[in-house]
Amino acid sequence: MPRLRNCYYQGPPSDHFDGTRFFSAVQASADRGLLDILRWRLTSAAARWPKFVPVTPAKPDERVSDLRITMVGHASTLIQVEGVNILTDPVWSERASPFSFVGAKRVTKPGISFDDLPPIDAVLLSHGYYDHLDVATLRRLHAVYAPLMAMPLGNDSIVRAVVPRARCVVADWWDRLVIQPGITTTLTPANHWSNRWPTDVRMSLWGGHYISTPAVSVWFAGDTGYGDGRIFQQIRKRCGHVDIALIPIGAYEPRWFMAAQHVNPAEAVQIFRDIEASQALGIHWGTFQLTNESREAPRFALAAALSAAAIPSDRFLAAQPGGVYDLR
Repeated sequence: MPRLRNCYYQGPPSDHFDGTRFFSAVQASADRGLLDILRWRLTSAAARWPKFVPVTPAKPDERVSDLRITMVGHASTLIQVEGVNILTDPVWSERASPFSFVGAKRVTKPGISFDDLPPIDAVLLSHGYYDHLDVATLRRLHAVYAPLMAMPLGNDSIVRAVVPRARCVVADWWDRLVIQPGITTTLTPANHWSNRWPTDVRMSLWGGHYISTPAVSVWFAGDTGYGDGRIFQQIRKRCGHVDIALIPIGAYEPRWFMAAQHVNPAEAVQIFRDIEASQALGIHWGTFQLTNESREAPRFALAAALSAAAIPSDRFLAAQPGGVYDLR
């Protein structure tokens, strides 16, 4: 039987790529198939979310000399550091879906109106899920700013299919990419998986980004399960100190389905401790209802986990859309 061909990436096998699909070298597969989805939907009920939560959008300065992070929503943030403007996983679309008429619909408007964005120098993508890699938004960003787009292996094929002239740079885990002179991003591992259709499971890589500048470091975790925690200890050892970490705290119930791919708030706090970050912002919550927990559950569970760990609440905040966080 002929070997299935990867539709996004061709490269040599490695300890996390078998020649066709990527995989985690340190934990069991996070894959979830149709039968798992049916079991989830038939055996549990999702909490009811509000249809709309009001947001007061921020209007960012054009440039910031130190470090400022503005929450857009979900995993989308604006990082302004040392005069450079960086977006993570930008999604301005109404739905996290391949279709405009069905799929998870946002309950909060973006925390920055698209027309109020400052000049965008770079976009950091974590993986190919629709709530993280939104081609409609990338098309708009390219048309206005033509930013550098940094992403894991294979995701450039997805981007270039709709934005042929996009300035894409790609990385494997632990590779370092230059954003601008003196500012780099290192692609960090994550316990996750990736697909856009049933036929392309794990054909593009996933990960986080460790942003290093002469004065400050920011780690954007992407999506991840906790696993045995080894990868977070490795990130601390290999990348160094983290001034501010952007860690997901939502989309985690039911645990039997989500634990391998999404941390809950208690595990997010453990990641915070593992990487020894000075501060953290909780992301990936409150914008799209993807799982069973209520909208406010991550925020309350984060507060409880911080209290249990005797960590001051102001060191790890649940970031709100439109929230502006000056961290230096």
